[in-house]
Amino acid sequence: MRTLRLITGLLLSIAAAAQQKPDPKPADTTASLNQAQIIDLIRRSADHDMENDKKQRDYTYVERQEVHRLDGKGEVKSTEIKTFDVLEIYGEQVQKLIAKDDKALSEKEAKKEDDKIQKLIDKRRNESEEERRKRLEKEEKEREEDRQFVKEIADAYNFTFVGIESLDGRDTYVIDCDPKPGYEPHMKQAKFLSKARGRVWIDKTDLQMKKLDVQFIDTVSFGLFLARVHKGSRVIVENTRVNDEVWLQQKVAVKVDVRVALLKNFDLEVDVTDRDYKKFRTDTRIIPLGEATQP
Repeated sequence: MRTLRLITGLLLSIAAAAQQKPDPKPADTTASLNQAQIIDLIRRSADHDMENDKKQRDYTYVERQEVHRLDGKGEVKSTEIKTFDVLEIYGEQVQKLIAKDDKALSEKEAKKEDDKIQKLIDKRRNESEEERRKRLEKEEKEREEDRQFVKEIADAYNFTFVGIESLDGRDTYVIDCDPKPGYEPHMKQAKFLSKARGRVWIDKTDLQMKKLDVQFIDTVSFGLFLARVHKGSRVIVENTRVNDEVWLQQKVAVKVDVRVALLKNFDLEVDVTDRDYKKFRTDTRIIPLGEATQP
């Protein structure tokens, strides 16, 4: 899911590097927002998005992934549906498969999933100080790379205020984001910025990202050309307010034309729905599965 998170943050993570001093608060009007106001608006929503990421660690939820493979005429050739319980185990987000094609797993399949979770619990519980140090250093390195990516995209886009639009009964600021002509990225993972444009809806009251629509306007290569996402591929992300304290992912719709290595192209439609968010109590203790059955 890291790729989806990266795309989600693509247009929202225009952070403090964009300007050295605070910008004016966006005017409460449908008339216009200037570049300084738009950048401040997006920066604020990006800050909130990072806070949401931290708060999400306190929640478990159910995620349903439906993947359609299409033929050359755009007709559905095959469908695969998987449903997961999404858990946090020792600070790591883990997906536990609970259903296939909307049917419960067999006893054998369920045991395999339980064993996978148990293995991770055992690994983290028996982790040495050195192993923990290396893991945390790796996580910090990834966070630093994310921060550098934020700085990289700060100059990548021109922003246009579209107006005010109501989504799910809440007013949102609507902003178009277009790549700046001649933009030259410095980071390797930022090379696709000039090949994607989007529109973002930011909740007017909470200054949270409500919706994001990203479309690739040129072919993008990943992994030394092992995969190519073609022009016209599209990602739509929708968030929702949970417990009046956090905005979390609700839906993701992906339509992608991708070529992997030397294989033929694959046209895919992916629909992801997240639901049943439940706060994971801070006093909850993770225990091995075997212990849970002991008297």
